[in-house]
Amino acid sequence: MRTSSTLSTVNRMNSGQNRFRGVGVVHSSSEVVAIDDREVEGVGEKKREKPRVLKVGLICGGPSAERGISLNSARSVLDHIQGDDLHVSCYYIDPNLNAYAISSAQVYSNTPADFDFKLESLAQGFETLTEFAEHLAAYVDIVFPVIHGRFGEDGGIQELLEKSNVPFIGTRSKECRTAFDKYDASLELKRQGFITVPNFVLQGNELDESGLSSWFSNNQLDVNSGKVVVKPTRAGSSIGVTVAYGVNDSLTKVREIMSEGIDDKVIVEIFLGGGKEFTAIVLDVGSDSNKQPVVFLPTEVELQTSNNGDISEKDAIFNYRRKYLPTQQVVYHTPPRFPLDVINKIREGASILFKKLGLRDFARIDGWFLPPSAAMSASEANDFGKTESGTVIFTDINLISGMEQTSFLFQQASKVGFSHSNILRTIIQHACLQKVFVIFGGDTSERQVSLMSGTNVWLNLQVSGDLEVTPCLLAPGNDDSPEATDVGSRAVWSLPYSLVLRHTTEEVVDACTEALDPTRAELTSKLRKKVMDEIEDGLKKHNWFKGFDISDQQPIKFTLNKWIKVAKQVQATVFIAVHGGIGEDGTLQSLLEAEKVTYTGPGFSASKICMDKVATSLSVNHLTSFGVLTINKDVRRKEDLLNSSCFDVWGEVTSKLKCETLCIKPARDGCSTGVARICCASDLGVYIKALEDCLPRIPPNSLNKAHGVIEMPVPPPEFLIFEPFIETDEITIIPKSKTRNEGLLWKGKSRWVEITVGVIGKRGSMRSLMPSVTVKESGDILSLEEKFQGGTGINLTPPPLSIMSTEALMKCKERIELIANTLELEGFSRIDAFVNVDNGEVLVIEVNTVPGMTPSTVLIHQALAEEPPVYPHVFFRTLLDLGSQRFM
Repeated sequence: MRTSSTLSTVNRMNSGQNRFRGVGVVHSSSEVVAIDDREVEGVGEKKREKPRVLKVGLICGGPSAERGISLNSARSVLDHIQGDDLHVSCYYIDPNLNAYAISSAQVYSNTPADFDFKLESLAQGFETLTEFAEHLAAYVDIVFPVIHGRFGEDGGIQELLEKSNVPFIGTRSKECRTAFDKYDASLELKRQGFITVPNFVLQGNELDESGLSSWFSNNQLDVNSGKVVVKPTRAGSSIGVTVAYGVNDSLTKVREIMSEGIDDKVIVEIFLGGGKEFTAIVLDVGSDSNKQPVVFLPTEVELQTSNNGDISEKDAIFNYRRKYLPTQQVVYHTPPRFPLDVINKIREGASILFKKLGLRDFARIDGWFLPPSAAMSASEANDFGKTESGTVIFTDINLISGMEQTSFLFQQASKVGFSHSNILRTIIQHACLQKVFVIFGGDTSERQVSLMSGTNVWLNLQVSGDLEVTPCLLAPGNDDSPEATDVGSRAVWSLPYSLVLRHTTEEVVDACTEALDPTRAELTSKLRKKVMDEIEDGLKKHNWFKGFDISDQQPIKFTLNKWIKVAKQVQATVFIAVHGGIGEDGTLQSLLEAEKVTYTGPGFSASKICMDKVATSLSVNHLTSFGVLTINKDVRRKEDLLNSSCFDVWGEVTSKLKCETLCIKPARDGCSTGVARICCASDLGVYIKALEDCLPRIPPNSLNKAHGVIEMPVPPPEFLIFEPFIETDEITIIPKSKTRNEGLLWKGKSRWVEITVGVIGKRGSMRSLMPSVTVKESGDILSLEEKFQGGTGINLTPPPLSIMSTEALMKCKERIELIANTLELEGFSRIDAFVNVDNGEVLVIEVNTVPGMTPSTVLIHQALAEEPPVYPHVFFRTLLDLGSQRFM
């Protein structure tokens, strides 16, 4: 995730503080004030939502000699991006890396010296850069760094922001470090198959004179007069760049650069005589997982030289003065006056480099076009850059291109239809696309339901235009594989659109394997193109046909550990839809928390407790005086059951629990797996035999009382729980006939009914949705199908007044909220319980921290029962936003 939702207009369902917590703005010389831009009420309440304001932190200054240009860039950005929907807070880094919050007015100070002079009276300083980063994390949605050179483009500011999980525009720190260092970048370009300019690096106190002399000779340069360019490797695009002649002059220039403190690492490279310099802006219009860098029309840089015999003119290079001052020494041509094949090669190469170097959002890439007469003989025949008209060489990567009013960014953007404001806002808003990984599957008996849940969440979240949603399958484990013992080695597949649309997790895995088979993939691609061409040919005459919207992508396989690191890298929020197993027992939550990846649903501790039904009861058994009751339990080891007489166990348990009928269930598993009503010792014998034989399911009506299929956990659980079976009066839906309307038959003798209730919100302030009375159609235990499968199961939402009064319903909701907050739930969960219809007392059955999210799930019914109704895409977006707000 770069930043959480900023541009959508969906209603928020959670009361209290929202994701956008205000922004630090200097209103006086002594305080930084947090401003909250809107109020959002809870589910079912009238929404009073002010227009969304994206809070951008603009950081300028820095320690490099390009500090003044940074201030110019900041002024330009500030001029063109402010509006009712976007608020800018300004920050300044001084040469000593001290950070300040400054007013917008101060950005317009004329010089760096003027800036520094006013800091004490007009700015709010931060004690440390860490404190500064923490402030940004609390008060802005995304940072726009416009620091040129050191600390801005070398990964410094990026690493600071990454450590505090602050979203920012531009390339990440690791990739910045490689691209910013001219020597390291040249090595990387060479590794990627690009033609590079031969160079030699000098570093440290003892300069390698003999090595430099050998380099001169190897490149057919005269050691006394060979013309070269000397440049710092880490000082930005222009600072310290000079021309030298021969080894001795080169070493002198190198020592000058080092003595002036510009850089202690310097390269000497061949002077490209006869070549023409160019620069190209690259804009990414894709995503982190599918980059689509588009290169604008490049600009040719023509240096103007006079005929007055000035000896310095023969050493003319595109230096700092020519780049940034309004002189007549340089002329720009956009597009360049190059042959078309050269322009195409520049655009193609810059796009490839952007991808290969892992750049993000935008960048500027500089290079040279060498006509055939000036081409370097050292390059390989297959190196990228060869054209019929000459050779293209890329030399510099600029990670934060200058943004002065007449900079290359705006020159080139204007040629393709972008105004200043439009291109800057495009960069910002593209960077604000929130990354979401929806994970589903697993290896529990609920994995197919998980696939249904994950698919439904994925499809509903795609409605939001500011989200980039990636469906991901946690593949079923294998007892013989490393995954059986090492959770981090479990396979996770990042899925393209078409491969999600399967009925089972096994089908999805098989489809992924097939898609990666080269022969099969090639055939599929050809057939796909043929069909698409035929469709497009038939529909292109209709103005309503806008083309296809799904690209032909391949699945990507990760280990779970690697997948989590990718989620961290792209700042994604993980939407957990893995039912049971590691998705609900706290394991996945713990792994995500360790990498500081935000996710939906309760945290590690709450998940672990709620997965253990005994631990859940123990956590709330002190709430009896508040009307929250728990069911007595007897816990037995599976091994003890297998080695005991079912008649003996039956007698012991019924005697201990003082009941005639039992409910048996796994101590730690999902909400439906392995739950059965046991009426006698022979029923217990059938159940124990299923455990012994590791049966995946018990067939319908295998026990004395009629029931449907009982899905069993595989492998069998280590511990099982016995509880008294709670008898409730049967609720019958009477179908409509010619003589009567549809009705409800309930005798109401026991005064207890089973309910399921969704809870939603932040930790400590969870609120109850409208409870649903569950109606069982096939036996005494709700089956997996009745809970999740469309076309089955009946839920009465809200409970009919003929069953439960409004007063009892309100007391029930209060107690459900007490349970949720006692267990420290957050995000969303589902609580299953029995409720006394007269007084609203609640008898807890279990808590599901990753409840079903299929199209027909009861949570959807409850959200739609709110006033006004909350539809699925808004509901799931709210759950996502609650996850994005998690601070660990």
